Amino acid sequence: MSEIKQVIVIRKDLKMRRGKEIAQGAHASMAFMSHRIREALATGALEFTPEQVEWISGLFAKITLQVNSEEELLAVADAAKQAGIECHVITDAGRTEFNGVATITACAIGPDEAQKIDKVTGHLKLY
Repeated sequence: MSEIKQVIVIRKDLKMRRGKEIAQGAHASMAFMSHRIREALATGALEFTPEQVEWISGLFAKITLQVNSEEELLAVADAAKQAGIECHVITDAGRTEFNGVATITACAIGPDEAQKIDKVTGHLKLY
């Protein structure tokens, strides 16, 4: 099978504290698994694609990339969904930053085949 990875995309324009960036990236990465667990609790079935099973069974490869706006992050997330790649967008509640305003901070794309994800995120810079 080909290389499997997950890409975490973080908004750089928000100038979050480093710890906040890390937390938002962790939320994004975990959203994939927490979504699956919630589905399993509701349906009684825990389902994964072969690529997701390979990622879970392997090294959990993750790459962190950056965007410069909410619009750019949402465009990347939409492109991933249009390409048939699972994507989870994270909205922070604003309790510790953003003056109490809910703010879109990050998204996770995949896990899936690296070449599929690269078609959507290959133009973005490493964070």
